[in-house]
Amino acid sequence: MNNDPLSAALTAIRNANTRKKSMIRIPATKMTACIVQISVEEGFIKSYVKHKDAKKEFLDVSLKYLGKKKDSSITVIRRISKPGLRVYPNHREIPKILGGMGIAILPTSHGLLTDRDARYKKIGGEISCHIW
Repeated sequence: MNNDPLSAALTAIRNANTRKKSMIRIPATKMTACIVQISVEEGFIKSYVKHKDAKKEFLDVSLKYLGKKKDSSITVIRRISKPGLRVYPNHREIPKILGGMGIAILPTSHGLLTDRDARYKKIGGEISCHIW
């Protein structure tokens, strides 16, 4: 029984990345679909496909690797705000991840945004995860 589907999805991506898997399947929720979409737009994940299987929705996520050695484009993917400890910075306190090379994903009142978009729009929110 999993009470935090976002943590389960991030852990599945991290584990598949470690094992150099080309594709993984994670349960689809609105939050996980938006985070995967942002990761595709930022270039950390190659692509994803949403489909139904036995009345449940899943995301088939294709992970992105670089070069002959299959170096992963995702070095670290980490859950920041957890059910036991929420982190809510305002737009001035949102951290820059690796000087702008990584991203922080924030659910805000204007939808899910990256740290750059949230700072530009001057919107704070909850930091759900860091990816670099």
